[in-house]
Amino acid sequence: MAKDRTENSASTRSRGEIIFYIAAAIVALIGLTEATYLTVIFLSGETAVCGQSPDCFKVLGSSYAKIGWFPVSGLGMLAYFAVFTFAIFAAFGYAHARRFFSWTVLAMFAVTLWLLFVQAFRLHAFCRYCLFSAALIFLLTGLVVARPSSTQKTSQ
Repeated sequence: MAKDRTENSASTRSRGEIIFYIAAAIVALIGLTEATYLTVIFLSGETAVCGQSPDCFKVLGSSYAKIGWFPVSGLGMLAYFAVFTFAIFAAFGYAHARRFFSWTVLAMFAVTLWLLFVQAFRLHAFCRYCLFSAALIFLLTGLVVARPSSTQKTSQ
């Protein structure tokens, strides 16, 4: 782990790269907050505050909203926490965290596409929380695609 960090010390990381990972961590923290809310609501048996939207209740109450007894929002909560953690470690220069960050975001993007498909073509209903989470994941994916390249100096 020490070698992982020393190869990409603060002197080799650009300020833009650090700001990038901090911004990604903030986006992940927002997603973590929303996913935690939905998970707590699901596990407590309460109904999420969706305004007057029957579509929201249709999506959150569907069989697609859980895997066995565990809510899909719980998986989202774990994924957002992982992205937040990897982004923070990447901001501090851990090269492996950058790779884990990218792969986790891309996995979340794939799952989001599936869940959007389910809402549009199987349930014919959209949940505001789900769409907000999808927007956050699209933003994170855009950040991964537009991420500044890490410049590593080779010492000789």
